[in-house]
Amino acid sequence: MQIRKTYKEVSPELLYHEIRDFTQKQGAIIDEAKLETYSLPSDSSSFISRGTLTFKIQDKSGKSEKECLRAHIVGSAKGETKLMLDIDDKLFSQAKVSALQDDLDFVFGSYEVQPR
Repeated sequence: MQIRKTYKEVSPELLYHEIRDFTQKQGAIIDEAKLETYSLPSDSSSFISRGTLTFKIQDKSGKSEKECLRAHIVGSAKGETKLMLDIDDKLFSQAKVSALQDDLDFVFGSYEVQPR
């Protein structure tokens, strides 16, 4: 399953840290976390950030951990920040997905750009 959201005037770094915390709250474990910042070629005082988070969760047997969620964040606090969540719904249940979305909507809902 894939969830895509666009936010206006939200710090990508803040979104990155909130995704990390909200997903851990649902029982997932961080596997990989990267956050990079780049200056824009047209304006060296403006920046765009790129973040990637991967999470693992124990499989049904409880013997191994498998990737259950991957988050991609790209954007600028002065403009739009895009979020894409790739979720393995066999490992990360619909109840956990709903709880994650509820947390995101509560904190960032007023900043979300609605699709046309």
